[in-house]
Amino acid sequence: MARLAIGGFVHETNTFAPTKARFEHFAMADGWPALVRGAALIEAVKGINLPAAGFVEATQALGHELVPLTWCSATPLAHVERDAYERIAAMLLADIGSAMPLDGLYLDLHGAMVAEHLEDGEGELLRRIRALVGETLPIVVGLDLHANVTESMTRHASALVAFRTYPHVDMAETGARAARLLDRLVQGTPCYRAMRKTPFLIPLTWQCTLIEPASSIYRRLEELEREPGMLSMSFAAGFPPADIRECGPAVIAQATSQAAADRAADLLEALVEKSEPAFAGRLWKPDEAVAEAMVREARSAKPVILADTQDNPGAGTNSDTMGVFAALVRAHAKGAVVGLVCDPESAARAHEAGEGRTIEIGLGNKSGLPGLTPYHGRFTVERLGSGSFTATGPFYLGSRMQLGPMALLEHEGVRVVVSSRKQQAADRSMFRHVGIEPERQKILALKSSVHFRADFQAIAEEILVVVSPGPNLADHLQLPYKHLRPGLRLMPLGPSFGGARP
Repeated sequence: MARLAIGGFVHETNTFAPTKARFEHFAMADGWPALVRGAALIEAVKGINLPAAGFVEATQALGHELVPLTWCSATPLAHVERDAYERIAAMLLADIGSAMPLDGLYLDLHGAMVAEHLEDGEGELLRRIRALVGETLPIVVGLDLHANVTESMTRHASALVAFRTYPHVDMAETGARAARLLDRLVQGTPCYRAMRKTPFLIPLTWQCTLIEPASSIYRRLEELEREPGMLSMSFAAGFPPADIRECGPAVIAQATSQAAADRAADLLEALVEKSEPAFAGRLWKPDEAVAEAMVREARSAKPVILADTQDNPGAGTNSDTMGVFAALVRAHAKGAVVGLVCDPESAARAHEAGEGRTIEIGLGNKSGLPGLTPYHGRFTVERLGSGSFTATGPFYLGSRMQLGPMALLEHEGVRVVVSSRKQQAADRSMFRHVGIEPERQKILALKSSVHFRADFQAIAEEILVVVSPGPNLADHLQLPYKHLRPGLRLMPLGPSFGGARP
């Protein structure tokens, strides 16, 4: 029986987003548990589709002793404030120091954390941990599929294991895979690593593993992993809204020999680069998307889904722009439903008024994004909710949602689900909580890029990706990058970044 520690510090940073991640964002519960330390970690993640949960369950099945440390996450935002980063890093380091001696360490990280004072949040954290525990302790790190894998991460971790699905329905399974790999490393299995960075950024909407070319890439990855000498394969598709030098996709191969790792990494890298032309798809403007949706919904029994990708809170936005809602109202798309719009002030007004009452409010657009103002009008309060419920879809499965006061509002025949805490609209339970059965709707506008597909694709007639105003720009050519490495193509087959811009 080995003594294995588990901790986590999870954040996906959109460096172009309007709001920074403060310590309070990690301390409070939202879609995931609040910051937890010590023995309470095990119960906090139990039954949730989270890497930490999968690691705990698999490690217990292997018969090892678990040593819980600090674990926390915050919804995607802009840079993690220096105070938050240093406080949480200090907690983890103190817990690891107190837990020594250890036989192995698992860290649940994201791979795209940027702090106010650090481009590579995870790489620096791993550097500090390695300095504390020494060079020989096996450290396995779980990463998100959207990780921007860096040289420092690869150097200071013994192995990196990333999700293989987007929507991320395999988060718990990734933790279990990491546990099985750490078990082998603790037993003395050698682990050689190879990492390859690809020369172009992939838009989030086309990283989806339910569609090509990503689906074929991950099938090939699993084939390569089964070859003799291989321990683990990962392809992290990257998180483009992070303006750092090492932004972008990466192939990671780990094997019992350097030759095997290099061969597998080279083969998968070649497939990714060959697939570059296929990493593209149509993006719809709001009015044309609504017009198309109305044509399609008239002849279908299933909903047409509009993915409001540029205001996807899962990519660091504030989930409060009103562009798609306004387009639906202009088109008289009666019965259409939009969600989730995060506006705690409007949710509070609805709760003060009560169900069945009408309120005059300015809804959404409270983030201060240039040129955007709240949508002013009379809204009927159709339904109220506490914001406390358990998610049922494959992505958020088992998550005990704490979204604050919620309300279903109606304006000129278009309904909108309002929350007090932002959360990506990726689970049908978010709508059922306020009386909406998603599968019975004609048009659903969801503030999400891809994760909604896990629970909504099966009920959709068609999915249209909409580029309404928001800080998660789908076209990277519109982002004011300054720190990418020169030569990196900003879009598949697109122009290359030429260096820092004024």
